[in-house]
Formats: sequence, structure tokens, C-alpha cells
Amino acid sequence: MKNIFYTLLITLVLSSCSEYQKALKSEDIATKFKLGTELYDAGKFGKANKLFAQIAPQYRGKPQAEKLMYMYANSFYQMKDYYLAGYQFERFESQYPKSEKAEEGLFLAAKSFYMLSPVYSKEQKETITAIEKLQIFINKYPDSEYLPEANALIHELDYKLEKKAFEIAKLYNKIANFESEDYEASIKAFDNFLLDYPGTTFREEAMFYRFDSAYRLGINSIERKRQERLNIALKYYKTFVKAYPESKHSAEAAQMNAELQTAVQNYTIKS
Repeated sequence: MKNIFYTLLITLVLSSCSEYQKALKSEDIATKFKLGTELYDAGKFGKANKLFAQIAPQYRGKPQAEKLMYMYANSFYQMKDYYLAGYQFERFESQYPKSEKAEEGLFLAAKSFYMLSPVYSKEQKETITAIEKLQIFINKYPDSEYLPEANALIHELDYKLEKKAFEIAKLYNKIANFESEDYEASIKAFDNFLLDYPGTTFREEAMFYRFDSAYRLGINSIERKRQERLNIALKYYKTFVKAYPESKHSAEAAQMNAELQTAVQNYTIKS
């Protein structure tokens, strides 16, 4: 009984493969469209995509073109080929703006760019593009059912850019090696970060590390710039403590402040 079952299964598979190969070689675009649609509905997006690619140009302007081009775009998306999915979905929405699938198409185009966004530590060109595409979708379809998801995706992408900017600024602090330009670069990076992301979840950490960089710059400064830099560091300490009086860095920051106060007093005595 099992042998009969496996024989029938193999026969069906071979028959299906044979039908697909014949369709690929066929000149009949209707056959390709029919089998491609069947394969698409069965979740065999790779095979369907190959058939759709062959007939897409010939169906331009035909009544079936709208359905074909949506399936063609979505087959790329389902295959995780997000570059081509984004391109084809944008093309679909542009060519068929009155289609009932137009809104979904533009959303999936934007989401395709979101899927291309890399981890925060890498170059974020795709992340910026994804945010722009999602914003275009939101502006065009402000009442869309996809609006909550689009906003959530933008929030996630914004956080990624924020995280990258914070880690870059933090890196300046870590690699500084008693060189004034290193500490100055770190302070500048944190100043810019806090300006660019005023509501950041990394605000406390950024303000502490900015103070830490200013502290190190002041303590290790050359004599003629020492007093000015010590006072700048004290200013950053006051700003930090005022914003976060119960910070996890409070004890460390207080110790650093005490050292700064002593250094200022010693400098005054010498002067």
C-alpha cells in the first residue's frame, strides 16, 4: 500500500514539474498566467515569479495586468527579495493608483525598505530611505489600516539611528587617550547627539559621558587652558545632576566633581 502511495506521489510531482517546464518553454502567455497564478496561490512563489517575469511585458495594458503585477511584486516580497519587491510595489501603486490593492502595495513597498535596514552598527542609508518611504505612505494614506504598523516601524527605525549616533559619541569617549582633541570631539559628539535627539532614551547616559569627557579634558589639560576647561566640566556636572539627581552614575559623578573642585582651588592658589 505504501509503495502505491509513494508511486502516485512521485508521479504527481514529476507531472507537476513537467507541466511547469513546458509552461516555461511555451509561447502561450495565457498558459503561463494560469499556471503562475495556481503556483502563486499554492505558495510556490519562486516558480510563479519566473513565469510572471516572462509575461509581464506582454500583459501591459490588458485587463489581467493589474492582478498580474500585484502577484509579481508580492512574489518578490514572499521570496524575501526586498530590493525588487520595493521597486515592483512602488511601480504597481503608481500604475494602478485606483486599485483596491494600491494602498497595500505602497505600504508593502515601504515595508520592503524597512526589511533592508541593517543593524544599527552598520551604514544606515537603507534605514533613512525606509523612514522616508514610510512617511510618504503615511502622508498619502493618513487613514490607512496600516497606519499603526507604519508608525511602529518608523519608531523602530528612528531608535536605530538614535542608537548608532549614541554609540558613535560614546566611542569617542572610550578611545580618547589623554589627547585634548579626542575629548573635545567626544564632548562635541554628545552635544550634537542631545541636540538632534532631545527626547532620547539615552539622554542620561549621554549627559554623564559628556561630563566624563569634560572632566578628563579638564584634569589632563595643559596649564594655560586648565582653568577654563575645569569650569566647563563643572558646568556639565551641574547640568547632569540637576537633570538626574538620582542617577546610577551619581556617586561616580560626585567623586569626579570633588576632584574638579580641588583642581580649581589648586589652580587658584598657584595663580
